[in-house]
Amino acid sequence: MPEHTGACHENTPATPELPVTLDMPGKVADYLHAAELDDAERVALDHGVIVRRGQGYTLRVSAAPAGHRALLDRCQPLDGTPAIPAQRRPAASTRTASTPSRRPQSDHDRSHR
Repeated sequence: MPEHTGACHENTPATPELPVTLDMPGKVADYLHAAELDDAERVALDHGVIVRRGQGYTLRVSAAPAGHRALLDRCQPLDGTPAIPAQRRPAASTRTASTPSRRPQSDHDRSHR
């Protein structure tokens, strides 16, 4: 009955989105804690559970999908930033491939060939 489906949906209240739990990298969580957030976004971060992962951590956040999308939109400035800060990167000379240095052979080494 296609003619009745539109009327039924107009009177039905919107179904709330169920919360979803996602793990957020600690560096992203740190960035978001310093950002200006809406009240709902701030509550979601404040109620997150810290899970230790090696040297860093992960923040397990429960929020409606719309809340996660809003947090993700706030992270857009992080796109394109290096994962390792410049001051902690190895010097360019240690990152480039170079031929290994060869020590000069002595007469004794040459005689055994």
